[in-house]
Amino acid sequence: MLNMTKYKLQKFKIMNIKPIKTEKDYDEALARLEIIFDAKPGTPEGDELELLSIIIENYEDEHYQIDLPDPIEAVKIRMEEMGLKQKDLAEALGFKTRVSEILNRKRKLTLAMIRKLHEILGIPIDVLVKEY
Repeated sequence: MLNMTKYKLQKFKIMNIKPIKTEKDYDEALARLEIIFDAKPGTPEGDELELLSIIIENYEDEHYQIDLPDPIEAVKIRMEEMGLKQKDLAEALGFKTRVSEILNRKRKLTLAMIRKLHEILGIPIDVLVKEY
């Protein structure tokens, strides 16, 4: 029985994955991730890639938090990405002057506007309701 267990253990490559506690650990994890980045799923390297990605993501979420963007900047960026002009939003938000006032921060977004912008531009509501 002991020989069978030993044989099964030898089949598996032991991964050297550990929690990321320092910047040095983080840099080493990123370097390893780069090496195994193209690993095929279902292989030992693929499993290591999956686990390492999760550990790196958790470390980044904890140490490199990204604040939500400013709502107006988010609208401007998404408009540019989608190739939209102010007149395109005027159909949804009212007059062209209203869109201009919003983009120039002279008018606040209303709840109805936030819903429309979320629907049209796909910007998360938690971004649009943020104070600015």
